[in-house]
Amino acid sequence: MTITRRDFLNGAALTLAAGLSPLQLLQAAPSGRYYPPALTGLRGSHAGAFEVAHQMGWEKKVFATDALPITEEYDLVVVGGGLSGLSAAWFYRERHPKARILIVENHDDFGGHAKRNEFEAGGRMILGYGGSEALQSPTHLFSQQVNHLMKSLGVEPRRFETAFNRSFYPGLGLSRGVFFDRETFGEDKLVTGDPTPMVADDLRPDQLNARPIAAFIQDFPLPEPDRLALIALHDAPKDYLAGKSPEQKEAHLAKTSYRDFLLKDVGLSATAVAYFQGRSNDFMALSIDAVAAFDAYYFGFPGFAAMGLAPPSEEAKAEMEEPYIYHFPDGNASIARLLVRDLIPAVAPGKGMDDIVLAPFDYSQLDRVGQPIRLRLNSTAVSVRNVAGGVDVGYSRNGELARVRGKHCVLACYNMMIPYLLRDLPAEQAHALSQNVKFPLVYTKVLIRNWQAFRKLGVHEIYASTQPYSRIKLDYPVDLGGYRHPRDPQQPIGLHMVYVPTSPNSGMNARDQARAGRGKLYGATFEQLETQLREQLQRMLGPGGFDHQKDILAITINRWTHGYSYFSNSLFDDEAASEALMNQARQKLGNVSIANSDAAWDAYAHAAIDEAWRAVGELT
Repeated sequence: MTITRRDFLNGAALTLAAGLSPLQLLQAAPSGRYYPPALTGLRGSHAGAFEVAHQMGWEKKVFATDALPITEEYDLVVVGGGLSGLSAAWFYRERHPKARILIVENHDDFGGHAKRNEFEAGGRMILGYGGSEALQSPTHLFSQQVNHLMKSLGVEPRRFETAFNRSFYPGLGLSRGVFFDRETFGEDKLVTGDPTPMVADDLRPDQLNARPIAAFIQDFPLPEPDRLALIALHDAPKDYLAGKSPEQKEAHLAKTSYRDFLLKDVGLSATAVAYFQGRSNDFMALSIDAVAAFDAYYFGFPGFAAMGLAPPSEEAKAEMEEPYIYHFPDGNASIARLLVRDLIPAVAPGKGMDDIVLAPFDYSQLDRVGQPIRLRLNSTAVSVRNVAGGVDVGYSRNGELARVRGKHCVLACYNMMIPYLLRDLPAEQAHALSQNVKFPLVYTKVLIRNWQAFRKLGVHEIYASTQPYSRIKLDYPVDLGGYRHPRDPQQPIGLHMVYVPTSPNSGMNARDQARAGRGKLYGATFEQLETQLREQLQRMLGPGGFDHQKDILAITINRWTHGYSYFSNSLFDDEAASEALMNQARQKLGNVSIANSDAAWDAYAHAAIDEAWRAVGELT
């Protein structure tokens, strides 16, 4: 089922506004097929997925489930059907092959942030990812346990070396570009040939089709002194902390934001510094006012070459330089699908990483009576309590409360929700869990009629430093199984757009910016978000002939009000104290253990899997 823009304007939006949830929308599909990946509109944290949790978190409502009859009994109940929850079920079954397992998930689809977006256009399927997008640096970051799981599922990372066509966009002569907006820089202007490498780049430096940095910067719509200062920062940096020892420099940079470093230590103007404002948004979910200068040095940002700082370790350098190519056409949704198919074989045919991309999934098989492992969607846990010899789990589904019992329970949900769920949780642990304030972000997929405008402008990706969407790009060129990525600029393709609702230069710390950004997203309607992205795309691509009214075929806005896990930030946190909080937060309580990437204070998929393995090990 695909809801196009026309469908949305002709009734779907009005229906949703009248109270029809995505679950009801799926159930009312003309095909009669329940299939969430094909839904467009407002996805991610969608209507129907968060209201019960907000009653617990915002209204402090306590759902009374202790007196309800126990309707089902399992060996393990997993709260959260994302990558960590699914992995926990997999690791538990590996230890207990005959185990009966129930996974409850509040969204209408499994995978958590590993979300699959499907479109139909030009007589073919076009895939996208709505959240967790790739396996980060598997050679250097994957543990023995993660590698074991991947191998068991049939995932061979080296397969992506041929599946991911790194030469496709460079071979068309396309480069990256930077969009300068008139509100900040005086005019709307797209400057192409950006030589700036990305952190863990999918392209090699020789594939950027880049111009020399001086020629590139000379095209910026900035006063000449600002352009010259930016060129000097890149080509002729100084020791901006001369007179300090290397240790003193590191200490200063750890407590100074990159923005303040550029303003106060380097001496750039505020307008010149604005060029860098959103460079860190996609990777850290924060703008440069909340990113330590020392982290900026670690990620390869300019300004540090002449300061005599110790180089990053060989291990850290290798991690950052490992190519960002370990990407399924639907992102890490394929990992979630592989896990579900392995746990519940009736859901889809096939085996291995190649056929999973196009494998037909039958959602009616997820929660069938009599099967050993069941995955129950649209079900929000409201109470978890240790009882003699087991754990009682209460949940809400379609407005009805139910109670099930498990010998064990893994909480693989957002860790900041656990204090509202887990009864008898020590106050100190509840406080530690609450400190993982997740960063909000939006991954928007826009299906466009063709990408001739990108060809004409000479770009495949655009960075917009001070616009809502800081990163806009043609989707990754990956062929896997029977899926082939779009190749013809005259045919439809999916755009990937990244919006992080930061509060730059507000003086707020990282956690407060996350809370403020979450408020922005909850307060924005689909229509407002749609208008915002249409305006930005038109301003950037209009000179290339793009017309949003006819060229946009469909929109899926994956709104993650609770997105990236919090991580220790030297501007606001003490590293040792953060480590202590993390360890305290994930302590086992009775027969309940805690997983999710939140438990590692690390937003990566491999962290979610590692935490699942740890949580299961604590129980068994």
